[in-house]
Amino acid sequence: MTVPLRRTLPKRPGRARDACRARRRVHGPLTRNVLLAAAALPAAAAAWIGVTGWLARSELLAVQHDLTALRASVSTAAGTHPAGAVAAGSPAESAQERLLRSAAAHAARAHHLTTGPAWYTAACLPFLGEPLHTVRGTAEAADRLIGEVLSPLVRVVPRLSADAHAGGIPRVLTDLESQAPAFERATRVAAEVRDDAHRLPRSTWLPAADRARAQLSDQLDRLVPQTRDVVVAARMAPSMLGAHGPRRYFLAFQNLAEARGTGGLPGAFAVLRADRGKLSFEHFGNNTEMDGVHADVDLGAEFATQYGDNGPGSVWANSNMSPHFPYAARLWTAYWRTLTGQRLDGAFAIDPASLGLLLRATGPARMPDGTALTADNAVNLTERDSYAKYADVAARKAFFVEAARAAAGQLMHAADDPRTLPALLSAVRDVQREGRLQVWSAHAAEQRQLESRPFGGALPDRPGPFAGLVVNNAAGSKLDYYLDRSLVWAPGACTATGRSVTVTVRLTNRAPASGLPGYVTLREDRPEYRTQPGDNRLLVSYYAGKGASLTGATLDGHQVELIPGVERGHPVYTLDLELPRQSSRTLVLHLQEPQADRPPTILRQALVTPMLATVKPAAPCGP
Repeated sequence: MTVPLRRTLPKRPGRARDACRARRRVHGPLTRNVLLAAAALPAAAAAWIGVTGWLARSELLAVQHDLTALRASVSTAAGTHPAGAVAAGSPAESAQERLLRSAAAHAARAHHLTTGPAWYTAACLPFLGEPLHTVRGTAEAADRLIGEVLSPLVRVVPRLSADAHAGGIPRVLTDLESQAPAFERATRVAAEVRDDAHRLPRSTWLPAADRARAQLSDQLDRLVPQTRDVVVAARMAPSMLGAHGPRRYFLAFQNLAEARGTGGLPGAFAVLRADRGKLSFEHFGNNTEMDGVHADVDLGAEFATQYGDNGPGSVWANSNMSPHFPYAARLWTAYWRTLTGQRLDGAFAIDPASLGLLLRATGPARMPDGTALTADNAVNLTERDSYAKYADVAARKAFFVEAARAAAGQLMHAADDPRTLPALLSAVRDVQREGRLQVWSAHAAEQRQLESRPFGGALPDRPGPFAGLVVNNAAGSKLDYYLDRSLVWAPGACTATGRSVTVTVRLTNRAPASGLPGYVTLREDRPEYRTQPGDNRLLVSYYAGKGASLTGATLDGHQVELIPGVERGHPVYTLDLELPRQSSRTLVLHLQEPQADRPPTILRQALVTPMLATVKPAAPCGP
């Protein structure tokens, strides 16, 4: 028998409603709990992030404390341990290992505290998550920086020190060469960490996070070039120091009292021999040996146009007018080959300020007449006092050679002593940092690496904003001891082809009105106009960025014409400038720079008084 449809339909909705009510009775409390938990989750996540963020901050502060102590420990060990050495297994070494391990542990904990779903999700939130993104990135960067960059660099120092004691310099060179792959890995990681740090938000609603990011970026910007220098040293120092066969180099001592493009006039010089790390000098001389000698080397049509036929290749005193050190080095080695027939493997250049920094690490040198050449008097004694002491030019040149010989002997003694070697290497780094050490290799593979580093002394030929002030003494005097220089690079309005830039150069001659020896104030240029003792004359050259053009220039507020030129793709604008004693001159250049959207690379010519350079900020071009 069939059941009537109209009798069954009404009952189904009732049963359905009862079932829904039953489910609500069963699941109602669970649903409410889920909703309450969901509502509380953001608050819990915020609390978790707050607590772990505070803990991570404490860990990062501990990292900073450990690294500061580590730097102080390294400096103290190099400066106060007998003769600057840190022996393997010494307490200083153990302290450095402990500090490094402590910093690594704190950094790892900070990284761990800022990972996980809550941090990942919150850091992805627009605006609110930006400082959390910065904190996470900073903690990760610190962890990688210490574990993968600083650890292999710091831990190799005791090993090299132990090698110096056990097997001498040859053993050090062998081990240094073997460490090059590890240094290269550390450099790659440092560059990756720097790039990651630069991609972090720069400006958020949390100033503390912004400051931490800025400090990290600044440290990485300094560290990455230093790690690259370490790689170049590990790759090249062994071969350049004769690990695979003897090498010979031309070593020029530049006289900063008479300015040249690479620093100062090449006065005294030496031929240096390197054999399995053992350094010795085969010859000392001065510029009079190069009288009448010519350097037969082709540096290209651009160089010949810029400096003329009767220039660097024909007159020794003009051999380093260009600021591009490889040009000077090639000329110097060519001069020596013409004079002696001997091929050299490269060239170095240092100056009295360099000797002062090096003697601070090794102790004073004693000259044959009993004069002490020290860190404090090296510049004044050779660049000023010797001119008053020796009226005879030949005697003064001999004094300069003896000063170079005495300093070189002291440095060689320090290089042979494992106890003084660490302090000496630290001083070499300081010399390089000030731009007072320049190196060139006649071996193409080595030179390619050298030219990419600051101590290669190369005028860069890549595009980008650039500002280079170079002075060459045109009077034949020794008055550049008293020269002050300043440069202000000020970006202006954006244009269709780039940006306008105003460069203000100020030069001051502090030479006294009386009391200077005639050789110092000598005017070998014999100008047709009247001059006073102490008046100077300079060829002032400004090197702009590739593709830049000069729209106008003034000297002390009056329009002036500059001589245009080109060197390694850089436009060069030169002024023949008379600079009277106790006076200042102001040169203003108005330029159009095609790529002035970032600060320029500054060329710093190393003279007695460093140049004061100021770069003013620029507003970005474009929408």
